[in-house]
Amino acid sequence: MSVGTTQTRQGLGSRLAALARIVELGPGRVDPKLLAEAGRLLLRAGDRLKLSSEHTVVALAGGTGSGKSTLFNSVSGLELSPTGVRRPTTARTHACVWGLEGAGPLLDWLKIQWRHRFARASALDRGESQLHGLILLDLPDHDSIRALTDNEADRLIQVADLVVWVLDPQKYADASTHRRYVTDLAGHEAVTVFVLNQADRLEPEELAECMADLDGLLRREGVENPVIVATSATTGQGVDNLKAVIAEAVTNRRAAVQRLEADLDRLTRRLVKAMPVQDAPVPPSSIDDARRIGLADALCDAVGVPAIGEAMENVYAARSAEWVGWPYPRWIAGLRPDPLKSLRLGDLRDEIRGIGGSVSAQPAEVDAAIQALADGLTVGMHEAWRNGVREAARSRSAQLPEALAEELTEVAPRLDRVPGWWRALLVWQYLLVGLFVAGLAWIGTALVYGVFGAANPPAALGLFADAASLPWVGLMVLSVLGLGALTAVASRNFIVLGAGTEREGMEREMRRRVAGIAQSMVIEPVERELARYNEFYSAVRAVHD
Repeated sequence: MSVGTTQTRQGLGSRLAALARIVELGPGRVDPKLLAEAGRLLLRAGDRLKLSSEHTVVALAGGTGSGKSTLFNSVSGLELSPTGVRRPTTARTHACVWGLEGAGPLLDWLKIQWRHRFARASALDRGESQLHGLILLDLPDHDSIRALTDNEADRLIQVADLVVWVLDPQKYADASTHRRYVTDLAGHEAVTVFVLNQADRLEPEELAECMADLDGLLRREGVENPVIVATSATTGQGVDNLKAVIAEAVTNRRAAVQRLEADLDRLTRRLVKAMPVQDAPVPPSSIDDARRIGLADALCDAVGVPAIGEAMENVYAARSAEWVGWPYPRWIAGLRPDPLKSLRLGDLRDEIRGIGGSVSAQPAEVDAAIQALADGLTVGMHEAWRNGVREAARSRSAQLPEALAEELTEVAPRLDRVPGWWRALLVWQYLLVGLFVAGLAWIGTALVYGVFGAANPPAALGLFADAASLPWVGLMVLSVLGLGALTAVASRNFIVLGAGTEREGMEREMRRRVAGIAQSMVIEPVERELARYNEFYSAVRAVHD
């Protein structure tokens, strides 16, 4: 095998590998019929490239009465294929091999029956060394009655390295032949030859006119540079010219690769038409930080993270009054309605557990956030891939609200939690209440016994009954009231500041967890789909180029 042929096969191998990736990545995005055809081409190419590269399979195809079998015998120099008299037809494919060594597996793959295989062992002795490596097939007539139920001709036309179409002057423009076969030959000029047989039946001027008409017909059907040879199997006219065309293909040992390349080019044109490459965007396979943050923020809004933080802060501020407020105002406030009930907050943990689906608006907001992400990433994409990214983004959307609820429930604060310093302040406040009550009792005793002299004070009261102590006791009572009020205000301020700090920490943790869920349940599936998209189009470009 020449260096050029080796490089050509390597180039074809790279394109076929890219096609294999397209077949792997295309389901759900590409027309199943097109993928099935690509799969069949891959199988055929893999089989053919593993078989003998020293042999070139040339198939003689034609309709009934075209003289195909007679031409086959003429080229081979032997009466190998039977020719009909009243109704010419070839029932089974016949093969003539120039150089039998290594051809067996290839003939088996072609499914040529043993009794229809013939070898030209004397080809070199006859001066036909240029045909060494030729496997010449005489196919069944593609338009015979048998062909209606037997697709052997169609099958071999699809796998032959070089196809020689044998046409006769009466039916060379036959619509069935051109409609079924010729219109699919665009791009196959290097591996297709057209033979106008039975040329002996025409005058030179008629032959030239038929050749020109056939050339024009083929060009109109997309065959840019058709190779046309005029022959007469009965007189031998033009048979050497046909042998020369075949010999060139056999000598170059490139027909098999050229045929596969032509088939691949045709399939690629259809693929690119279905999935245009030129204007296809190339999105990054990983989602940028701005979109990640945007999705996390949208999901946080959907589950009410800011509202949860605000509610926590309000509840802490309201409940702190029960523990660190000056008892007298608190007792008075107790006569009014419960502030928690007026806030309608209840147990925040139960509220968070309800995020999973009890509130109908929230799943819709989650879906809207996911939709916005997908739409932003798929601008300019083919509709099939746009839908693919959307499906990937929504692949776990049904479980997403519940997952968010479970995560946020773990982070939600315990509203019945009472810090230790709240308890210490409560003891301190009641101590002050006790001092205030004791002071009032002292003042009352001093007024009764020391000021009004209602009776002689018991000896045990001593100082408590002395009127001189009233200013100092009054000052103490006022100090206790001021200290209690100051303690309550300072404590409330500390609690509010602490609640704000705790709210910020809680919201940061919630956002971190929401971002983690968004990463695993939305972003990762989308990134896999984007990677699939980019790899698919890279493979299409590799096949196309």
